[in-house]
Amino acid sequence: MASVRQQIKIAAAPRAVWRALTTADGLTSWWCDVARVDARAGGRIVLTTGEREQRGMVHVCRPTRRIEIAWDAGSEERTAGGRVKFDVARDGTETRVAVVASGGAALEDEEEHAVEDEWWKTALKKLRVSLEG
Repeated sequence: MASVRQQIKIAAAPRAVWRALTTADGLTSWWCDVARVDARAGGRIVLTTGEREQRGMVHVCRPTRRIEIAWDAGSEERTAGGRVKFDVARDGTETRVAVVASGGAALEDEEEHAVEDEWWKTALKKLRVSLEG
């Protein structure tokens, strides 16, 4: 299964990073325009950007440490049938966020894989800016 792996260090507390990954206000600060999220195992997540909508379910939730989302397979989005996992950990005075996006049709195509890799690099930079100001 193809995957994209990225990580970034952010000068913010792990709890602040966790809120940015698991709340509607946090997600709209760096990922999407509108978010609905129930950040618990089995909870639903819907992210809307423009007219595009990603729907999924929280597969794993370990508060302040890990959240994994399984995207709906029936979606027309590039993430359809894939997963994204965020691991959050204190790293000295910073917080390290590691993301693994796996599965989904987009990651099987070499060009689309490169697009997804670049998207995550940009998204994590936006996350850092949203938290560091």
